[in-house]
Amino acid sequence: MNQNVLATKKATVREIVDGLKENATTVVVSYQGFTVKELSELRRQLAEKDSKLAVYKNTLVARALKEVGVEGIDHLLEGPNALVFSKSETGALALLRKYSRLHEALKLRGGVVDGTPVDEKTLLELSKLPDKNGMISMLLSCLNAPISKFAATIKALADKQGAAA
Repeated sequence: MNQNVLATKKATVREIVDGLKENATTVVVSYQGFTVKELSELRRQLAEKDSKLAVYKNTLVARALKEVGVEGIDHLLEGPNALVFSKSETGALALLRKYSRLHEALKLRGGVVDGTPVDEKTLLELSKLPDKNGMISMLLSCLNAPISKFAATIKALADKQGAAA
């Protein structure tokens, strides 16, 4: 094998490994039947969500997964696939779910979330969750609700006693 070709393949595997390590979510999607325009539009929308779609040879992806130590998703690497790397656990998933409903050619096959292999069903469930900031906001509002109700009750009692006096 030509040394240049081998060096290129090693660099590609390194790029995939870095993508797997640096991102919270990596999704394997099938894009067979997509037009270039549709794929470009999806890439643009993913970029807005701090995500990236890239197409690699399945053998190189399998080698990168092995190097990272992720097992159990090799069966997804058949046919034309793309990888979607996302910094957020759920940010790109919601967009991919929405886009797959509008374009039947896009199919979520599975992926890796925080180093754990997940199937299509799990990805779809995760896509329904809010992002990290949304979850923190929900938690804080749950923690704040009892205190707010307590303060409102005390104020109502004080107002009632003030009016009676």
